[in-house]
Amino acid sequence: MVIFGFRVPMMASLLVWCAIWEIVGQADLTFFLPPLSSVVMRIFSLVQESTWHAASLRTLNSFLIGMAISIGAGVPLGILMGRLRAVDDVLGLWVNVFSSAPLSALVPILLILFGLGDRTVIVTVVLFAIWIIVLDTRAGVLHVPSSLVEMARTYGASRVRVYTRVILWSALPEILAGIRLGVIRGVKGVVIGQILIAIIGYGELFELYTRNFDMVSFWALALLLFAAALLLSGAIELLEKRVEYFASAR
Repeated sequence: MVIFGFRVPMMASLLVWCAIWEIVGQADLTFFLPPLSSVVMRIFSLVQESTWHAASLRTLNSFLIGMAISIGAGVPLGILMGRLRAVDDVLGLWVNVFSSAPLSALVPILLILFGLGDRTVIVTVVLFAIWIIVLDTRAGVLHVPSSLVEMARTYGASRVRVYTRVILWSALPEILAGIRLGVIRGVKGVVIGQILIAIIGYGELFELYTRNFDMVSFWALALLLFAAALLLSGAIELLEKRVEYFASAR
């Protein structure tokens, strides 16, 4: 961004919003928005509490299991949809419906099907994350040049090798993009599942802080959660850049 001929780093906008937050908080205009400085100080004390450690481990466990299922099922399904017209015709409509539907409305139904506990939260993560992984994987497979596949077959590659050595690697940039977006949606899924259904992990802490009107702790936990999502997304984005040469070669 360039202002009056000077290049302003993107981080400057974040600093502006932080300053506005601090000013509004210090002015005590609303109890909902405490000063940012108080929230930051609370972060340092929150990460030392055993309740936060227990909630983080439980939340992380549900998130990792849900994402493993989403990636393990979403990538093969996207590859099949990209390569087989019949599979795409049968599943394409449903994948698009679920990817655009307000999934939060389905969360109470999961309570009836799976009951209270971590299993419901894991299913919620899968519902939020898997569809974007499927769609991006499908898009990557559709962009694989047919000449690469024909060349592999000409040199005697088996069907399995064509999928694992050519199609998978050529579609890898889009697959990683889908996983990165799926991680962000999975974070939303795990929090929504814990708040609306199980009231465990971070959901239990959010419920506790809002019930006691402890907005400093509420925002401290929220910022920690945002930071974790950004770090995960950034890590996958770095991996994307490492494999960009696949896209350029393609």
